[in-house]
Amino acid sequence: MPRFFRACLTLTLLLPSLAFGAPNLEFRVRGLEGELRRNVLAFLGDPPETPQERLNFVVSTRERVERGLLALGYYRPDIDLDIQRTEPVWQMDIHVQAGEPVRIRNISLRVLGPAADDQSFTDLIQNSGLVADEVLHHGRFEALRNSLLTLGQQRGYLDGKVVLSRVEVQADAGRADVFLHYDSGIRYRFGELRHDEAVMDEDLLEALKTFEEGDYFQQSLLQRFQSQLQMTRFFSSVTLQPLVEEREDGRVPILVVLRAAKRHNFNVGVGYSTDTEERITTTWTTPRINRHGHSQITRLEYSQVNPSGRITYNIPLRHPLNDLLQLWARTEENEFGDLDSDQDELGARREKRKGSWVYSYSLRGLNESWEVLSQSRTNDYLLLGTTISRRVHTGSIVDPLSGFNQLYTLEIANEGVGSDVDLVRFTGNLRHVMTPFPRHRFVSRAEFGVVEIASGDRVDLAPSLNFFAGGNQSIRGFSYQSVGNEIDVVRANGNKKTLVVGGDRLITGSLEYQYYFTENWRGALFFDGGDAFDEGEFDFNYGAGFGIHYITPIGAIRVEFANSLSEDNPDWRLHLAVGAEF
Repeated sequence: MPRFFRACLTLTLLLPSLAFGAPNLEFRVRGLEGELRRNVLAFLGDPPETPQERLNFVVSTRERVERGLLALGYYRPDIDLDIQRTEPVWQMDIHVQAGEPVRIRNISLRVLGPAADDQSFTDLIQNSGLVADEVLHHGRFEALRNSLLTLGQQRGYLDGKVVLSRVEVQADAGRADVFLHYDSGIRYRFGELRHDEAVMDEDLLEALKTFEEGDYFQQSLLQRFQSQLQMTRFFSSVTLQPLVEEREDGRVPILVVLRAAKRHNFNVGVGYSTDTEERITTTWTTPRINRHGHSQITRLEYSQVNPSGRITYNIPLRHPLNDLLQLWARTEENEFGDLDSDQDELGARREKRKGSWVYSYSLRGLNESWEVLSQSRTNDYLLLGTTISRRVHTGSIVDPLSGFNQLYTLEIANEGVGSDVDLVRFTGNLRHVMTPFPRHRFVSRAEFGVVEIASGDRVDLAPSLNFFAGGNQSIRGFSYQSVGNEIDVVRANGNKKTLVVGGDRLITGSLEYQYYFTENWRGALFFDGGDAFDEGEFDFNYGAGFGIHYITPIGAIRVEFANSLSEDNPDWRLHLAVGAEF
């Protein structure tokens, strides 16, 4: 019986660790710091969880510690183990004196073949961390060996190999001799590009290529080419395969395998903003209509403020990404101040990218009808325009650490060429983000515009060509497009009413301070001001407020409260919006 009870007691003590996989050994490493300590702990690994694992761990501890130190050049450590075998968890103290390290006496790092004159290999050798009289570091030696082989493949030395790799250690003398020789062989060049011409037009593929046949092979150029192809969104997958087995005469053919994207994509979105209220959006996209890279986007959006529909047809010209012709048709209803507007538009634009700059010129025909106090008016405009824009940022596109966005647009219309009025219209939009200190972020923006009418008759200017201010992206504390030039009218019943009809000038600005409580939550304090006005009638409208923002993958969800301080008896206004500054 006593033997039975002892067995039961032992089983009871073992059950917790067996049932829950809890460690049954606690160990501490004493006498080491920094990289030595981290490496030894890495070689020791996690504490054991079963009696057999614990026994194996104790037996192999000394060897593991020695290997962890040897990798960093310490061949003569003094290791003492102090083990307390108390159930259910043993205690082990590992006392280590690393001793004197082994240092490099002689070192021979050589690159043979054409790569000897390649600056990339020279830089790699110089920054290897293997230097005479320094402590021997086996990790750096292996890293350099692997890096030589990898760099050779990346830069076209496809026959490259390590012909000598040896470390001779005299532990008692505390010295080591290091030998690492790499023979690159010839540097290969790009051969012919093989692809299915039925999938993509030859001219478009040539425009996207980042290399020419006969250029030196570089993996980075292949990756850029692949990225360019993926950015077109024509394909669901893009594979570039160097046919190394078929290399001859110093050239490697490249096989391009393109799998077409879905012919049609449909998306439905639901959103809300205090400017446009709730909205439902349906988008139909055809990423690639034919082998020439044509595409189309049809977008229908409903909201109480401005329901709209737009069809855009894209035609690549000289480059599928950097030179694009857009043809579009648009219809939209909108509320500009106290004006109700219906717009129908046809347009064409050529857009070209050069670095971070985007240039475009366009021609659009606009038919707009609007109503003021039950009086309707309709005008036609043929607008020739040009746009220059640039967007740079660091960090995430939805929540950048810094950035500067600028957009400038100029449009002209002539009464003798399809328009009911002569006009010149210019707008500019600037936005700047900076994070000078961790958690502290500043966002500033400015918008300005001017429209000149040859006849000087403002009645001929449609609401969408006027300027209005107020709302989430303008002057917070004021309702959407509620700030503009005002006129007094008399209703049919004799009552007077003031209407907001917009202005031919616009100046607005904003300064906002944001503080990050966590990675996803931030608070905001802001001041907005400006006016939409007729020349010589500027009236400074301004508001201030605060908000809380939550960062999501599609941008910040912003809940803000603002007060229109320039008004008498101002009220607090709630502003809701979703999106990124850029």
